[in-house]
Amino acid sequence: MAQSRKSLISLQDTPYYHCISRCVRRSYLCGYDHTTNVSYEHRKSWVENRLLFLSSIFAIDICAYAVMSNHIHIVLCVNKSAALSWSLDTVLRQWHKIHRGTLLTQRYLKGEVLSDIEIKAVKETADIYRKRLFDISWFMRDLNEHIARKANEEDECTGRFWEGRFRSQALLTEKALLSCMAYVDLNPIRANAAKSLNDSVYTSIYTRLFCPSKNKKTQGLIPFKGEKRPKNKKYLNLTLKQYCFLLSDSIAALTNSLPKNSTTSSEVQNVERVIIDTTSPEWLQTISSFENLFSFAVGNTASMLAFKKRTNRKRMACIKSAAVCFDD
Repeated sequence: MAQSRKSLISLQDTPYYHCISRCVRRSYLCGYDHTTNVSYEHRKSWVENRLLFLSSIFAIDICAYAVMSNHIHIVLCVNKSAALSWSLDTVLRQWHKIHRGTLLTQRYLKGEVLSDIEIKAVKETADIYRKRLFDISWFMRDLNEHIARKANEEDECTGRFWEGRFRSQALLTEKALLSCMAYVDLNPIRANAAKSLNDSVYTSIYTRLFCPSKNKKTQGLIPFKGEKRPKNKKYLNLTLKQYCFLLSDSIAALTNSLPKNSTTSSEVQNVERVIIDTTSPEWLQTISSFENLFSFAVGNTASMLAFKKRTNRKRMACIKSAAVCFDD
């Protein structure tokens, strides 16, 4: 049974969410269709560019993403406090970058003189926009609708491009977050679409490693520890080098090969203080089947039960998976 989005997202429990959207009938509408010998690979750049553009509009940062042939994975971090700190003018300017707004908000930004009643109406409208600017549903709507319209225009057709509502998983602990990020960044390798991080294009790890630091793409990603970050922006509690060691060991586990980096290094030891041992069978299961192992929330048993209570649920799915994968 479909569940309301409000019951799936609780910012009091976590700002981190894993979102998945799939093409209708899982058709290869973003990749190469071997049946018709038509390539839609260029659409992956549409998705990537739109995704990173939206992160500059919304108070929502991107931790990881992977644009695949028939689906996309995104790990988002909602920065509610940043949105609440924005001025009235900032909220309206941000919203008007992707939406028309109202006649009154347009007149306000043009500097026209408004009556007290009109100013009050503008403020009330801005309050609505402010909430939308840290709303995951609005973020995904502005992503998916834009891509669907472009694809339908190119194909000269109408109808659905995406299956329907996106799926979301609340990431309740740091271990859950890093596990999900690794799962997402390793998607091309797991799907045999890439052999290493060097050719895992249209993923966040490829952008981080191979795009210049001044590139707008990298500015759309939440920084790792030690990297420069704008005011009010959060960061991931490990370095990029540590995360690369984590991915390297994970690739070794997936491909049954020796890791390129020594697992005795201090960087890997620091990662293992935060996350599950990368040599364990539980870790291999997590990075291979993360999406299917868990339902709408991911974390250890304690965090899952707390999420259940906060969202007024009678049951909590996948508690056993939480105990196996994340309980110390």
